Order: sequence, then C-alpha cells, then structure tokens
Amino acid sequence: MSASAGDAPDDFERAVEAAVFAADAPMSPAEIAAYVGDGPVGDALAAIAQRHAGHGIELVERGGRWHFQTAADLAHLLRRERDEPRKLTRAGLEVLAIIAYHEPVSRAEIESIRGVQTARGTLDVLMEAGWIRPAGRRDVPGRPIIYRTTPDFLTHFGLESRKDLPGIDDLKAAGLLDPVDDALEDALEDAIGNDELTRAELVKDGETE
Repeated sequence: MSASAGDAPDDFERAVEAAVFAADAPMSPAEIAAYVGDGPVGDALAAIAQRHAGHGIELVERGGRWHFQTAADLAHLLRRERDEPRKLTRAGLEVLAIIAYHEPVSRAEIESIRGVQTARGTLDVLMEAGWIRPAGRRDVPGRPIIYRTTPDFLTHFGLESRKDLPGIDDLKAAGLLDPVDDALEDALEDAIGNDELTRAELVKDGETE
C-alpha cells in the first residue's frame, strides 16, 4: 500500500519514484512496472504526485505517461535570457497542426489538406524537434509512411492529451501565430478548423485507431 500524505513512502513507492526520476523520457505505468515489478503502480504515482504538489519539482502525467518537471510557476527562473521559444515556419506550423488534428496522416494527405507540396525537410525538422514520429504505413498502394505526434509534443505544449489541442486564438496567445497574419490563419483554419464538434470528432477518430 502506498504511503498517505505525511507518512514516509514505502519501498514500492520509492522504487516507482526512482524509476521515473532516472528515466530519459516520460514513462507509462506498464513501463514503470517492467522495472519495479507487479504492484499498485497507479496508486504509487498518485501518492508521489500528491506528495510533490506545490514543490519546486512536480510529478505530472501527459498522455498517459509520467515524468518529473520544474513547477510551471518557477520555470522562468531557470530559463536563460538567450533562450527563445521555438518558433516554426509557416509550413512547419501548418504541417504540425494537420498531423496533430488528423493523425495518423501521410505526407500526401497533408499536401491534400494544405493544397501545396510539403518539403521533406519540414517533416525532418518536426521529427528532430521530437514532436512527430513515423507511425507505420498506410495500407494503400505505395504504402506511404504515416505520422503521429509524440508525448514530447504534448509535454512541450503543455497538453495532457489531444483533447486539449488549441484553437486559432490559443496559438496567437502562445506567440506561435502572428496576430496580423491573415493568410496563415486561413490556412490553419482549413487544417484544424474552429468548429469544436469537428475537432472533437477528429480526436475521437484518431484515438480509436
């Protein structure tokens, strides 16, 4: 049984905490169990998250995977002045939005939605950033590669799941879209849509594949 608030954590909970802390990437409960053995991993994670709540380092869950991170309200203290938020090109932002809202999607399907060809370099940049990954091949002639977003995509943009994907106004507020760039806004509206029902259906469809 995991320790309650105020009690010392038991050995299993400590093992779970150590596994997550030492991991190079966010871990699912199943991956954690592979290290610590059978046990109430979910209960241990909940107890650890509660114990760290309000501390400088917190245990958070994104897309079903867990990791430690600096508390959001303290992140600015560790950010160097020369560091600037990653900004995508027009093409990169369009492609990332299409993949996020329509995944899994092939390059040809991306081009069909955008109405223009997509340079291979655009996909390479998104993969190098760790935001998308190949997710197999479409079972159609030519068997094109299809792409999905990654847990790092959710983490970087502060999303718990694809259900939290932003709309146009959210992208502007995050500084990822020029407020006066009407052409790009129109392109993104075609890619992700502003209709909440349509977006919810896309998320549902993507999660059932």
